[in-house]
Amino acid sequence: MSSAVSRPAAAPSERALRHFESLLEFETDCWDVHHATSNDKKDFVLLDVRAQSLYDEGHVTGALCLPHSKMNERSLADYPVETLFVVYCAGPHCNGADKAAVKLAKLGRPVKKMIGGVCGWVDEGFELQLP
Repeated sequence: MSSAVSRPAAAPSERALRHFESLLEFETDCWDVHHATSNDKKDFVLLDVRAQSLYDEGHVTGALCLPHSKMNERSLADYPVETLFVVYCAGPHCNGADKAAVKLAKLGRPVKKMIGGVCGWVDEGFELQLP
């Protein structure tokens, strides 16, 4: 008797490898962002894509506020075209980071989403910068 977990069967290892490796091209996590920012290895621009009012209530230290609704060529003009942007929003229940990633990709900018967002950051035990 099989369970809902094993139905359908797991993908062959080669296919699973391609899938999971490709996820890492699109996503990073709170731990890796924290490690990079804490160890002077930040080679990306971290963008909080929530509303300014939410950013002002607390955000990841070092993040800039650029709501996804305000992303355009003009708002990114100060960054070289090869700049990697890492975007985050409230968390898994929010699709703001996905909307931001779409906009950045359409503008030809490298982008990754920090999975977990603010909720993930706090869940990992990291502090937010508060007003």
